[in-house]
Amino acid sequence: MTLPLVSVIVPIYGIEAYLPKCIDSLLDQSFYDFELILVDDGSPDNCPDICDVYAKKDPRIKVIHKENGGLLSARKAGLENAKGNYVSYVDGDDWVDRYYLDVLYKLAEANSSDLVVTGHFREFDGKIETIKPHYTGIFNEAEIRSSILPKVIYNGHFCEHEISTYVWNKLFKKDLLMEVLFDVPNQIIMGEDAAITYAYLALSKKLTISKIPLYYYRQRHDSIVKSIENPTMEYYRLGLLMNFLKIRLGRILEESNLNKQLLYYLYSQILVRSGGVIYDDSGKVFFNPFLNVEQNAKVIVYSSGSFGQHILSTNAKTNFFRIIKWIDVDHHELNVGGNFVRPLSSIDNEEFDFLIIATINPSSYESIKSELILMGIDEKKIVKIITDEEQIKGLLVHLGFKDDFSYLLNQTENQSN
Repeated sequence: MTLPLVSVIVPIYGIEAYLPKCIDSLLDQSFYDFELILVDDGSPDNCPDICDVYAKKDPRIKVIHKENGGLLSARKAGLENAKGNYVSYVDGDDWVDRYYLDVLYKLAEANSSDLVVTGHFREFDGKIETIKPHYTGIFNEAEIRSSILPKVIYNGHFCEHEISTYVWNKLFKKDLLMEVLFDVPNQIIMGEDAAITYAYLALSKKLTISKIPLYYYRQRHDSIVKSIENPTMEYYRLGLLMNFLKIRLGRILEESNLNKQLLYYLYSQILVRSGGVIYDDSGKVFFNPFLNVEQNAKVIVYSSGSFGQHILSTNAKTNFFRIIKWIDVDHHELNVGGNFVRPLSSIDNEEFDFLIIATINPSSYESIKSELILMGIDEKKIVKIITDEEQIKGLLVHLGFKDDFSYLLNQTENQSN
């Protein structure tokens, strides 16, 4: 029996409404020589049955049913059963272009690449946006180590990656991926893509980056966790991610460069998940990242994405700000703490003190800011986020992070979680 050239692994949990479109798009590939591994991670809905029905229709499909263990465990289970020379990951609520595998495979083979990176589409409420890498090219091992990795997590603009963290817009070599994936702790549930992508890149000798968009990423609001229920456990998991990256990339990068990259990445993750303003156990604010925005200020929040939702949900509990309105160019039906998303045209300068653009991406921030100014919004009211390195270091120490970016739980917390 001839082995497939590519193994496509799809982790599946609680996505029955989206799964058929994902599978259909993969079975419709112009590239035929692949296997499709559907990993049912103990899904409580009809996903297991959907997988089995499809497997009966196409011999390229292999189904793995396992107990729920999280996204990383599902990706590992898929890789353990993969037979292809290359591996591609597709999330079960997304879908791909008909030439997805054909282009990925040809890019890898034509350039003898260990890793292929491409553009993608972002689908949101029926609107599709094209996202492309900053640049394209073929990079050898020396260039990866001297030009790519020193800026891969933090390229000098808070907090922008030189190469995206996502695993789903990439093609990996199976043998090389085996050296990385099984060392990534399963407890990492935010940033697990970064752990895989950047640790893998550190082992790569050839990288190809293409702007061709091939993957349709579905942004779903029901997939965003709205608040941190256990901050200590959250910090512990983030510490696992950062410490893993420090060990893996520390073999190549100069220490001060790596520490700075991880510092800003960790800070950005904490901000998004905390909703920006951070409280101690007594409920007192000890860190407010929004420059000049004081308690009880009348605030408008722009963005209904993850950061925006977390700001709203955190403020619903604390009432630190007086949130006047919640706006987005992609306004839609969404309610957090009694706030509904409204269009940009619904605001004027007289009704608020500050406007928070809820993004940690500088390119997005500047683009949104420009549009708001065109709408007549006072530029002086648009908030900036603290990015001073010493202040960030002070925050991390206060929270309990160590010099190696790990976060230690005490024995009681370990046992209870």
